[in-house]
Amino acid sequence: MRFVWAIAAFVLAALMIAAGIAQRTVFQGPTSLTTTVHTTGDAPFTVIDGAVLGHHPGSQTVRAAAHGQVFLSYGRADDVKAWLAGATYNRVSLDGGNVVTTVIGPDGKAVGSASSSPSPSLSPSPTTTATPGPGSDSASTAPMVGAHDPVGSDLWLEEFQQKDLLVEPLQLPSGMSVLIATDGTKPAPAAISVTWPLSSSTPWAGPLIVLGGILMLVGVFLYILAIRHVRRSRGPRRKSPPPLPTAAADEPEDLAVAQADKGVISSGSAESTRRSRRAFIAVPLAFSALLFAGCTPDAWPHMGGSASPTPSATVAAADQQTPAVTEPQAEQILARISKTVHTADAKMDANTAATRLDGAPLAEREANYTIRQNAKGISALAPIPTTGLAKGVVLPQAYDGWPRTVMLIAAGTGGNAPSTIMMMSQADPWSNYKLAYTAQLQPATQIPDLAPSYVGASAVPPDSSFLVTPPNQLASAYADVLNNGDKSQYAGLFDKATDTFLEQTKKAHAAQLAAFNKSAKKGGQTGSMTFLASAGSSDPSALATLDSGAIVAVQVNDSTITKPTSSGAVIFASPEAKALTGTKQSSTGYTTTYSDELFFYVPGQGGANTKIQMLGYASDILSAKVNKK
Repeated sequence: MRFVWAIAAFVLAALMIAAGIAQRTVFQGPTSLTTTVHTTGDAPFTVIDGAVLGHHPGSQTVRAAAHGQVFLSYGRADDVKAWLAGATYNRVSLDGGNVVTTVIGPDGKAVGSASSSPSPSLSPSPTTTATPGPGSDSASTAPMVGAHDPVGSDLWLEEFQQKDLLVEPLQLPSGMSVLIATDGTKPAPAAISVTWPLSSSTPWAGPLIVLGGILMLVGVFLYILAIRHVRRSRGPRRKSPPPLPTAAADEPEDLAVAQADKGVISSGSAESTRRSRRAFIAVPLAFSALLFAGCTPDAWPHMGGSASPTPSATVAAADQQTPAVTEPQAEQILARISKTVHTADAKMDANTAATRLDGAPLAEREANYTIRQNAKGISALAPIPTTGLAKGVVLPQAYDGWPRTVMLIAAGTGGNAPSTIMMMSQADPWSNYKLAYTAQLQPATQIPDLAPSYVGASAVPPDSSFLVTPPNQLASAYADVLNNGDKSQYAGLFDKATDTFLEQTKKAHAAQLAAFNKSAKKGGQTGSMTFLASAGSSDPSALATLDSGAIVAVQVNDSTITKPTSSGAVIFASPEAKALTGTKQSSTGYTTTYSDELFFYVPGQGGANTKIQMLGYASDILSAKVNKK
């Protein structure tokens, strides 16, 4: 009976293991689903809508092939559409349950319909083919006038490039679009496909294989017990006969052999039997171990949530506009700006600097390049930080249009290194972000409460009456305080306790004046030095805080005017003035202007705290000129 149970266990184990293996092989369906889009025509761009990417659950793998360089990027659908304004492109979209391709003209309207097939369901590789529809011609699919190179645009959240073939796994939420191109002028890649993973889990394969292996071990155990029972049930055995005598020489040889073979079992035959039993036991053990090792996680039931969650997009109110950038996007943009400005500083190339700087930062570097080219011992301006946003602040403007503004605070990399506060702006979809203001935060500066980066802040209009001082009047008000001190009519608006710049400026002016008077007296001449602050030419930049206030960046020009006061006297130029004017001395004197980039917190009207607080500042030479008579 034990043999019967052992055989039954072996048979049942074999069936369970076979069923488990069959689930992982012959009965397993396709592991992926692919939709292929073929485009024709000369459109330089192809856009895959987010609805197509999210048509099936799971991550997406986009494949594009062309001769030469292949470019792929993704960004917000509205940003991609804005960047393509005026361009001819192929739009891959979802029409009901069908994936269709339409040629969009420069005016944003469809110029050709595309043939489409039903969207794939469970077949391994369905295909959708797009062709220009009736009425389309070469003009409708021609590259856009003034075509833009998509490489390096600050609108993209991420971009990729590869020669001939690009395969990129993505996991994009709704609201994103993928842009595919070559160089922005040549036709976009004609062979494009999107692949989604299909659920190929076989939750009972693992348990069947494991239970089958266990049952096989039980069968081996029952077989061993059966063998043991049979051997014990034979009863008592006779004693072994004594050794037979060696055959005498005169006995026939075949008689001796016959006597030796009676009742004797060969030792070689017994050893062979034992080896066969051990092999019988070892085979199922090794087979079970192999099956255990081949079980993958998707061969087991999932007791938790979904094994492959899809990414979720940020949910905003209906009237909430999208933040200009994400935090990773801001880090990428800042790194690009820093790299470009570093290259411009090394080459003293103002044209390169102008691609990433604007307003006061650009004018200050142009002056610095001129000084360094004409004078020795003048150092470059402070570099733009490359990192630090991870421990800093990213406050983007929540705005779907242009221009856009983003405030950044990059934490210092050293132990006592100050943080850098910056305002950067993007003029239009085709322009990259440029730094409009940059300064160092004051020590122990308290930043007011700000909206999180995934929500963003609204831009404050220059003439806003909701602040204690409109942004477009802040620079002139602070310049008046620099000129007149406590006698200024605006002195009561500013919190002097938090303003280290005002005190440092007074001390710097006093030191300059003392050095000038000493030099003039030593030369036997007389002269005058006066200081005059005024609002700079850069427009203010302001983003709202959570307490109805705003962080406002402005430019103030601080000019030092020197003039001789006696007949025949001259004013000797400083190294900076000499490099900028090309003169060593002047009988009319010089006006040297420094640019002050200032960041303030301006509270709202009716708040508990109505004082304007200084947050950070930077001051660099802007210009020098010879005074007119």
